[in-house]
Amino acid sequence: MIYQRALAWELSQAGLSFAREIEQEIFYKELQEPIGARRADFIVEGKVLVELKAIIELDDVHLAQVLNYLKAYRLEVALLINFGSKSLTFKRMIL
Repeated sequence: MIYQRALAWELSQAGLSFAREIEQEIFYKELQEPIGARRADFIVEGKVLVELKAIIELDDVHLAQVLNYLKAYRLEVALLINFGSKSLTFKRMIL
């Protein structure tokens, strides 16, 4: 996604450390093998999850996705950024 590349450049210019598309395996109950995986767009400074969208409007499903990511990655703060509306919109979320 072009927005990911642009944000990666901006984070680098700001001197912030970040990781892109970090995959987290998902386990269910006592199963020893993962049943799937999630992939966060960015984790910045090891503290903030950043999820990017390019859609007309953020919906509850997108908010739920970010909350689930926060739990899976064991983080407390996230930014959900949407580039798809008329102007950039974002939500700061705290677990």
